Amino acid sequence: MTNATARPRFQLRREDLFFLGMAALSVIVVGVGFARTYYLAGLFRAPLPNRLLHVHGAAFTLWILLFLVQISLVAVRRVSLHRRLGLLVCGLAAVMIVLGVLAASDRLARHVAHPGEDTLEEVRAFYAVPLADMLLFSTFVYLGYRNRAVPNLHKRFMLFATFSLLDAGFDRWTIFDPYPLPVVHLICFAPLVLLTMGHDWWSSGKVERVTLVSSVWLIAVQQSCYLIGRTAAWQGFAAWVAMHMPSFS
Repeated sequence: MTNATARPRFQLRREDLFFLGMAALSVIVVGVGFARTYYLAGLFRAPLPNRLLHVHGAAFTLWILLFLVQISLVAVRRVSLHRRLGLLVCGLAAVMIVLGVLAASDRLARHVAHPGEDTLEEVRAFYAVPLADMLLFSTFVYLGYRNRAVPNLHKRFMLFATFSLLDAGFDRWTIFDPYPLPVVHLICFAPLVLLTMGHDWWSSGKVERVTLVSSVWLIAVQQSCYLIGRTAAWQGFAAWVAMHMPSFS
């Protein structure tokens, strides 16, 4: 005889499957991008220029893994644990913004001192890219935290916060070596944005406003930073940063 009081069989919702898939994709993007120079090189034994980059790499890796964990906790209905862990995630986000700016500035200073094949203008222009990433990341994390009581908004803002970190992984995929970075970012992020829109449409019959606004902001900031980086004002700012950046070697 069937037990009438038996608990119903657990099933993942369509929303859960989508966000789990995007979290897993984020892990793959970062894993493939940094496999040779970081993960397979032994993490903290990897031959990075200084300790700052080791801490930076560890913190950003932790974010990607925690994003997967947080999505998984929601999927298995452990929302209370998800919320408690969220305090750690917010603290990590604040640390990551500081580390992201410092790591980008350290790279700028090292490349200005030893530009190699890149011209000084190119090195200074590229400095706009990681700072744009930190602008995107901080904006989305803030909006995600502010809307933590509204799951529909919260999860999408946190998804786009993670998207804003993926360009460093994509940029290191060797298949994109022949293409300039603006093209690489369009090739990589347009499908992510369209997948998110497609999920919205499939699940609710419309594209959520938060998805539209976040998509426009993501693509606009990513593409505009290449133009800003070539301006005289930015070149002067980057030169000032390189001059005053302390060494972490």
